[in-house]
Amino acid sequence: MSIEAKISSSDPPASTNRRDFLHITTGTAAIVGTAATLWPFIDSMRPSADISAVATIDVDLTSIEPGQRVTVKWRGRPVFIVHRTEALIAQARADDANPNLIDPAPDSTRVQRPEWLVVVGVCTHLGCIPLGQSDGDPRGPFGGWFCPCHGSIYDSAGRVRKGPAPRNLEVPPYVFQDDLRVRIG
Repeated sequence: MSIEAKISSSDPPASTNRRDFLHITTGTAAIVGTAATLWPFIDSMRPSADISAVATIDVDLTSIEPGQRVTVKWRGRPVFIVHRTEALIAQARADDANPNLIDPAPDSTRVQRPEWLVVVGVCTHLGCIPLGQSDGDPRGPFGGWFCPCHGSIYDSAGRVRKGPAPRNLEVPPYVFQDDLRVRIG
């Protein structure tokens, strides 16, 4: 056996090092390419900038008269704010013990101050916006809101009373900053 044969058989061929390099480079390119392809899909799941910008809103309550209803936008959804009269408060409290409530909840758990009701104005059945915020809108027999799409009726505390809606109108997180300002969100 010659010396050249011994040297060439004991050293690994140069193509092995080159093949390993190509495998590592190809694998790295595949991982980077997959990540670059998936990133737009993952990034699209975050809330948009306009929604994030209104994560909280401050509402001045000074111009809202007793019995008046206003609508504000919070996270792209309408929020109904009602300055309830003594008659509406009494009616809501009287209905607390009603056994026919679809989603029973006492009025006291739905408000922080009896004269102010704050609820998200989206029907819990299919996401419609109930009528009842304007003076001429139908409010149903309970003085709250009426969803014309499928006939859900809510009372003056935002509790579902009739129709296919399974839950009461949602109460968003809110806090009174003082007597005449509320922060929603």
